[in-house]
Amino acid sequence: MGGWAIAVHGGAGVDPNLPQERQEEAKQLLTRCLNLGTSALRSSLPAIDVVELVVRELETDPLFNSGRGSALTAKGTVEMEASIMDGPRRRCGAVSGLTTVKNPVSLARLVMEKSPHSYLAFSGAEEFAMQQGVEVVDNEYFITEENMGMLKLAKEANTIVFDYRIPALGLETCSAGAGAVENALQMNGLPISIYAPETVGCVVVDGQGRCAAATSTGGLMNKMSGRIGDSPLIGAGTYACDICAVSCTGEGEAIIRATLARDVAAVMEYKGLELQDAVDYVIKERLDEGKAGMIAVSRNGEVAYGFNTTGMFRGCATEDGFMEVGIWE
Repeated sequence: MGGWAIAVHGGAGVDPNLPQERQEEAKQLLTRCLNLGTSALRSSLPAIDVVELVVRELETDPLFNSGRGSALTAKGTVEMEASIMDGPRRRCGAVSGLTTVKNPVSLARLVMEKSPHSYLAFSGAEEFAMQQGVEVVDNEYFITEENMGMLKLAKEANTIVFDYRIPALGLETCSAGAGAVENALQMNGLPISIYAPETVGCVVVDGQGRCAAATSTGGLMNKMSGRIGDSPLIGAGTYACDICAVSCTGEGEAIIRATLARDVAAVMEYKGLELQDAVDYVIKERLDEGKAGMIAVSRNGEVAYGFNTTGMFRGCATEDGFMEVGIWE
């Protein structure tokens, strides 16, 4: 193949009854992000710049769970996290526990480029943001009425909610009665109600064969304060090297246990698999009983995705003119 390629995602695990209007809104946002990314790639912008640009766009729109529109903690606040990785030298930056930074992915890049560290969290990350002069807003900026309503329902059901945009009836149905608990999905052995996280991510290979990846999320609705998921963890939710770039989404605890993103590069390097074969292998063999999805690009201009959930919000485009946006299998 060859040439540049880009892929974006808005989360794996989608409610089969998601209203058609919501599906179209998601597709329109993914298409807008692909157009933004392809325009930048045609202008010879490096891969690392493109992934930041696209994820910033996703963070600014409240449709998915990152930046504005992030899921709420049990305390009713927002704690965001993000990471970014530049493949050529495997430079990386990550942040967690952000409450005021408008675009977490950009702060993650500043950690990579302007600090001696790879990962800053909570008050230290906020202090670094102030030092770097990034745009900050009140925590209320990130909170939507829809999220407040879903947090209330989650608290009433005493559960973590994965797809916090599923209508109230869906939540009540999934959490009502002993049978629902017995049949529920589990996280670290504990029952959870509905599976459909909406983390966002972008992977790019530019015309020079340079790969980059970025991932951003608000985490889980009604999560414990201080919980850190896979999105900011290099090798778990995000990874890029000279071979490929990967961004993951789904059950964070399972992705962390499997070091899912790094494993794609590993099986390509050590088993000699092609990109799509590597993604399929990792999704099938490394998740145990976990649920997740991923997008990936290779230095050869290949693009791939995989998931073992009911669906994944995703889109991709390549230099030869191919573009696709989808949700279901």
